[in-house]
Amino acid sequence: MPRTLVRYAQQNLPRWGVLFGQTIAPLDTDAASTGEVLERHWDQIWSLAIERATLPLSQVTLLAPVTEHHQFICQGVNYRSHIAESGLRVENFPFNTLFTKASSCITAADAPVVRPAHVQLLDYEIELGLVLRRSLPPGTQVRPEDLPQWLAGVTIVNDLSARDVQLPQGQFYKGKSYRGFGPVGPRLVLLSPEEWARWPELHMRLSVNGQVRQDAYCSDMIHAPAATLTELAALHDVHAGDLIATGTPAGCAARAPGKLVMFVFKHLLSEAAKWRIFIRKGALNPAYLRPGDRIQATIRTDDGQIDLGEQTTRITAP
Repeated sequence: MPRTLVRYAQQNLPRWGVLFGQTIAPLDTDAASTGEVLERHWDQIWSLAIERATLPLSQVTLLAPVTEHHQFICQGVNYRSHIAESGLRVENFPFNTLFTKASSCITAADAPVVRPAHVQLLDYEIELGLVLRRSLPPGTQVRPEDLPQWLAGVTIVNDLSARDVQLPQGQFYKGKSYRGFGPVGPRLVLLSPEEWARWPELHMRLSVNGQVRQDAYCSDMIHAPAATLTELAALHDVHAGDLIATGTPAGCAARAPGKLVMFVFKHLLSEAAKWRIFIRKGALNPAYLRPGDRIQATIRTDDGQIDLGEQTTRITAP
């Protein structure tokens, strides 16, 4: 059975615990970061008995289970369905697209998110988040069966994106890193070796105001966790507690224009004119997020054996 690690506020102080149903078993730790609690208390987390669960979940406020001390690494165009809806071809993306978000954008799963005043095209992206269990030595070759050695668990990520900043300016980091643009949690679900083999079965669903927008399985992922860890180990240092958001499936508000429009954009318009039209048309698209919208996001296996909980994010005005 998975172990569910939560971070919560009690008397205005952040604490850690293991969730059993609707009750928390507090961990005896002063760990400040996710990586620290995983490295120092891994065995204690798994050995904690249900009898220690004495704190009702209803009496605390859940915080993001990944702290701001860690890298927030992201994969782009990593789902076949998302590539198709973007008007692109899978065979044109043999490489793993990697970028980062600012860790300061991480927020709790149920925290309100402010849409900045200058942002009109705010988009959602449900993603499976992987959290490192320990530091990954340079050059490590990770096989699928090695995932339990290097990864602690999984969590829900919503990669909120200001498309009218990200795309016209060509700046993923800037368009995706405003404060609050990274709801994470509510849980960090730690998996056994047998459960890690089931990651392709995880079913992602995101709805806005009760309307389902994204509905897909993680098996649609192109660059799987083991291959991504191997590539990261060859690229730069990654450590315990670091978060990898593995990409989003089809259903985002942003859509590729038709082939005729693309031809006109490419051959008849300047870059500035192209993006002015993109933003003007996007402002008429009701799928983009507006103040008052409520997002619900879940990731779980269909049999319920692995359940990452539910995010409920409300978009607010500045």
